[in-house]
Amino acid sequence: MRIVAELPHPDCKISIFSINQKFIIKFEQGVLEQSYKLAETDIVGGVNGVFELIDEEFIAHVIEQFKQMRKTFISAYERYE
Repeated sequence: MRIVAELPHPDCKISIFSINQKFIIKFEQGVLEQSYKLAETDIVGGVNGVFELIDEEFIAHVIEQFKQMRKTFISAYERYE
């Protein structure tokens, strides 16, 4: 797996990887991460096509998902204590 691009964003780290004819878009925020896999053949324009896919609306939904993930994790951790 090799990193092919990073997209700067103030709320999370966004990395794009290439492996076995797939793009992996990885979002990281603290200890949480979300990954999305796409076949390279499904994206027109290679990495530039991935940049087009990752628009502000998509990123906003990812950020909201991070909030929900964090709540779920904190709830589980509090039950653990």
